[in-house]
Amino acid sequence: MMMLPLRRTTAAAVLMVLVAFVVVVAGGAEAEAGPHRILLDTDMDTDDLLALLYILKQNRSEFDLKAVSISVNAWSNAGHAVNHLYDILYMMGRDDILVGIGGDGGISDSGTIYPNVSGYLPLIDQGMTTVGGCRYRQAIPQGGGGRLDKDTNFGLRRGFLPQGRRKYTPLQQPTAQQNVEHIYIMGGGVRSKNPTGCCPKNATKFCTPQQCGDHGNLFTCYTTNPNAEFNIFGDPFSAYQVFHSGISITLVPLDATNTIPINEEFFYEFQRHQSTYEAQYCFKALKMARDTWFNDQFYTSYFMWDSFTSGVAISSMRNDKSGKFGNDFAQLEYMNVTVITSNKPYGVHDGSNPLFKGRGAPKFGLKRDGVHSGHVQTGITDNFCSVKGSNKGRCEDGYTKEVSGPEAVHIRVATRAKPNLDKYSPFDREFFKSFLEALNLRENSGSLNLMAQFPFYREILYKLDFKNKKIGPPVIFDMDMSPGDFISLIYLLKAPIEVIDLKGILVSGNGWAHIASIDIIYDILHMMGRDDIPVGRGNTNAIGTPILGCNYASFIPQGSGGLIDSDTLYGLARSLPRSPRRYTAENSVKYGAPRNTDHPELRQPLAFEVWQSIKEQLPPSEKITILTSGPLTNLANIMLSDRNTSSVIEKVYVVGGHIRGENDSKGNVFTVPSNRYAEFNMFLDPLAAKTVLESSLDITLIPLRSQRKVASFKSILHALKHTDHTPESSFVHRLLLLLHELQQKHRLYHHMDIFLGEVLGAVYLVEGFSMRPFIQSMPISVVANSSTSTNGQIVINKQSANSVKVLVDFSSGKYYSRVGKSLGNKEQSAVVGSFAEQNTIWSRPPEILRN
Repeated sequence: MMMLPLRRTTAAAVLMVLVAFVVVVAGGAEAEAGPHRILLDTDMDTDDLLALLYILKQNRSEFDLKAVSISVNAWSNAGHAVNHLYDILYMMGRDDILVGIGGDGGISDSGTIYPNVSGYLPLIDQGMTTVGGCRYRQAIPQGGGGRLDKDTNFGLRRGFLPQGRRKYTPLQQPTAQQNVEHIYIMGGGVRSKNPTGCCPKNATKFCTPQQCGDHGNLFTCYTTNPNAEFNIFGDPFSAYQVFHSGISITLVPLDATNTIPINEEFFYEFQRHQSTYEAQYCFKALKMARDTWFNDQFYTSYFMWDSFTSGVAISSMRNDKSGKFGNDFAQLEYMNVTVITSNKPYGVHDGSNPLFKGRGAPKFGLKRDGVHSGHVQTGITDNFCSVKGSNKGRCEDGYTKEVSGPEAVHIRVATRAKPNLDKYSPFDREFFKSFLEALNLRENSGSLNLMAQFPFYREILYKLDFKNKKIGPPVIFDMDMSPGDFISLIYLLKAPIEVIDLKGILVSGNGWAHIASIDIIYDILHMMGRDDIPVGRGNTNAIGTPILGCNYASFIPQGSGGLIDSDTLYGLARSLPRSPRRYTAENSVKYGAPRNTDHPELRQPLAFEVWQSIKEQLPPSEKITILTSGPLTNLANIMLSDRNTSSVIEKVYVVGGHIRGENDSKGNVFTVPSNRYAEFNMFLDPLAAKTVLESSLDITLIPLRSQRKVASFKSILHALKHTDHTPESSFVHRLLLLLHELQQKHRLYHHMDIFLGEVLGAVYLVEGFSMRPFIQSMPISVVANSSTSTNGQIVINKQSANSVKVLVDFSSGKYYSRVGKSLGNKEQSAVVGSFAEQNTIWSRPPEILRN
C-alpha cells in the first residue's frame, strides 16, 4: 500500500493507481521536459503482470518506470511477490527499478503515524506491529485460485523466469513513497452492473442469479457486500484518504473493465503472437488462468482489469502532454464520487469499528457521527450485512459511490472501453491491438528467460541408491516451514537410511510460512538428492475455522521476523539449487477439476493423498512413525478422514506444547500477551491439537521446556564451525548465523531462538535412547474453542482417558556436537550444493563437466 504524504510539497507529480492501489507516479518540473516518471503500486496478481510488462514496453523517452511498490494485503504475499518482481525486472533488463514492500512501522493507539507504515493490514486495523486479522483480505482465497496461484503464477514462475542477483534481504528491503500530482486507479464500481452470475435467457425458474447486476465483484461475499470491488475493498479507509487527498484522480472502475473481457478472438490472437519472452510469459499465465477457471464462462467473466488501466493511463498522459486531452482506449467523464468506509446509521457504535470502539475520542480526530462512524464490515459473513430472505447483502464498505455534497470528489472516470474502429481487425476493442503490439515489440524486450540464461539447462530428478542397505522404519515429517523445520528436514535427510526411511513430507499452510513456500522443500530435497520423496500440501486454515479465515495464523507477524522472512527463508532460499519439482496449478478431472490442464501429471498432491499413497505401499508388517513440527492440522485431518489411521501408525513425535504448571514457566506466543502458557504449534490449531493429543495414539510430546534446553545460538554455531563442512552444514550455519545476528540487531527478531528448539524433535527421533531421555507419562487436556487467552494451553487432567509420553529431560551435553557431526557427515550429502553450483552446471556442456 502506498502512503500518500499528509501535506503537499512544491514538487509536482503524476500518480497512476492500477490494482489494489497500483500507483504510477510521474511529473514535476523535471518531467515537463523529460519523460513521465512512473511509480507502479501492484499486488502482483496475474493481470498486474500484464499491466507491468505493458508499461515496461513503452518508449522510455516518454514513460520511465522508476519504482514499483507492492501492496502486501491483497492477492499475493510479500516474500513471494518481491522475488517474483525481481525476476521479471531481471528478464526485462531493468534491475535499475527500485522495488518497495510493506514496512514495519505502525500507527499508535492515539493515531500517530510512524514512518514506513506496514501496509500488511488495513489502515483502520493497523497498530504498532504487523500482527493482525484479515477483516477484508479474507475475501481472497488462500489456496488454489487465490494467493497460492498468484505467489507462484500458477507454478510458471520458477519454470520460465531467469534468476538474477537481487532478492529480498531482511531489514534491507526499501519502501517506496513519493509525492504525486495525478493518480490513475483501477478499482471500484460506480454505475457498474456485474455481467457475471446471471441466469441465461432459457434458464428454468430454479436458476438463482448470483452477482448479476451488482456494482461490485466480490465473488466470495456478495451475499453480504454486493457493492465493493476487490481492490478498494482491501482497505476502504485508505482508499478514502487517497480519493480525498486533493490530488487529481482518474478512476478506471468495473464500469469500464466489464466492457473489455478477454474474449476468444483476443485469446487466440495472443496465442499466435508470442515473439518475445514477456509475451510468452503473459500468455502462459493467461492460459493457466483459463484452464483452471472454475466454470466454462472464462471468456465472459475474465476481464482486462489492470492491463486496461495501464493503457488508459499511458494514453491519457501522452495525450494530455500533447494537448489532445482525450483517451485512445476509454470513454471518460467526470463524476462526483466518494469511497464508503462504514455503513449507516452513523454514530451508532456497535463495537465493529476500531476507530471508535472503546475510545474517549475517535482515532485520527474523526467526527463521532461522521461518515466513518457507522458499522464496519467485520468479515465476509458479517450478520449485520446479511438481508434475511435474500442472497444479496446490504453492506457498502469499499463502494465507490456517486454522491453529492461535501463528501463528493470530482474525478475523471472511465465508463467503457472504446471499440476498435478497424472493421477488418479480429479485435473488438482498440486496446487489444495496442496491448499485443506492445508486448511483441523488439524494442525494450526481455533479453532472457530461464532457458536462455542457462544454455545447458536440464531438469534431472535425483534418487539416492540404497541398494544392499537395510532400510529403517518409515517416517513422515509434518512441518509448517519455519526455519527450524527446514533444519530438521536436512537433519532427517542426513540420518542413515538404516535408522529411518523418510517416506514423505506433509506441509501445513497455517503456520510460519505461506503454502507457496512448499517450493523451498522441493529445493532442499533436490539438493540432497531425494527427489523421490513426495510432498503433500495441507490446509491453510485451522480445524473448525472458516476456509477463508485466518483465525490463529493472524497472530504470526507478517513483516520482519514473521511470514515475509519464512517465505524467503530469510533471503537464503534463492541460494538453494532449483528443483525441477515445484508447486503447479496443473489439475485433472480425476481430482475434481472442471477440465484437464496440459500437464495433469504435474498436479501438486494434497497431504491426505500423500498419506494414502504411503499407507497403501506399506508391507503388512510395517507401521509409520510421524514427526510433527507445526500445527497438528494435517494429522488431525487424516485421523478424522481415515478411521484406520491408528492401525498403521507406530508412534507420533510431537514437537510443541507447553504443559501449564511447570514452574510457572511461560509459553512462547509472544504476540498474544494475555495467553501466557500456550506454545505456538498448539495455539495455531487448538482443536487439531486436542484431536491428536487426546487420542489413543502412542504419542511422545517434546514440549517447550525441553526445547529451551537446546536453544543456544552460541553452542550450535560453535559446533557447526568445528565440524567437517558439507554444503548442507554450510547452509545451516549461514541460516543460524543470520538468525542470531538479526536477533542481536533488532527487536523484531527477539524470538529467533524458538526455532532452534524445534530441531530437538528430529534429533530425538533419530538418536533415541542414546540421548538418555527421561520420559514421563502424563494425562493431559488441550484447551480449545475457548478464547485466544487460553486456547492451545495444555493442562494436566487426571480424568483424561489417555496419556502422552513427555520428554521431560535428556542428556543435552553432546546435543550440539551430535547435530554438527551429522550435518558434516560426508555420507548422504548434497548432490547439488547450491544455485551457484547449478549455475556452473547449466552453463557448460555435459561433456566438459565430466572431464
